[in-house]
Amino acid sequence: MLRFMPVGDSMTIGSAGEHTWRYRMWRHLRDTYGGPFALVGPRETLHDQATDAPTSYEYADPDFPRGHLAGWGEGWHHMVPLIGEAVRSCRADVLMVSLGLIDLGFYTNAEQTADNVRRFVTEARAARPRVRMVVLPVIPNIRATTEPSFAAQVDLFNVLLAKTLADLDEPRSPLLLASPPPSYDIHHDTYDGTHPNATGEHKIAEAFAGAMWEAWGVGQPYAAGSH
Repeated sequence: MLRFMPVGDSMTIGSAGEHTWRYRMWRHLRDTYGGPFALVGPRETLHDQATDAPTSYEYADPDFPRGHLAGWGEGWHHMVPLIGEAVRSCRADVLMVSLGLIDLGFYTNAEQTADNVRRFVTEARAARPRVRMVVLPVIPNIRATTEPSFAAQVDLFNVLLAKTLADLDEPRSPLLLASPPPSYDIHHDTYDGTHPNATGEHKIAEAFAGAMWEAWGVGQPYAAGSH
């Protein structure tokens, strides 16, 4: 049994009524991974925007393993103290991580955020020394189009993220940097300039799936039409 844990912010937890990229990824793995697997994590809910709380189970299709470690407004900063216990209790083998936008927007600069990436990796490995991680760079959102200083921080963090993962990579616990979805367009793949709509969900899942297929031979190339 290979256990995948999605780790992320609002783009990963999703909102009531959505499928989420987690669902798209599960469908992809179900169709292409030649062995038993599960999505795992200590949380299962969606974010309810009406109450601003992670209390909704109203998935567009709830019939999939909904485990995750994601939260609206949470970043590397918030996940560092949580990841060790989550990995340990859920026996996660592969972390699919999409974090950083919240950190850079509200909590830490690019260098401090990269430091939290190091702490996150350390905590995850302390819990499970052979854990693997595939990490998505920060996708610039609508704010980056209007605030050059924020856009520069996003760009700098993505450079530092690549360097940090390369520095910490090791054979028994590989760290993989996914390529950002090349055709991702915040005007067409999100509903508000930040959060993915259906096409955005597919493209995020495709980024994770493609990285794992190319680097580790997990699954197959992503085919959006079948998920």
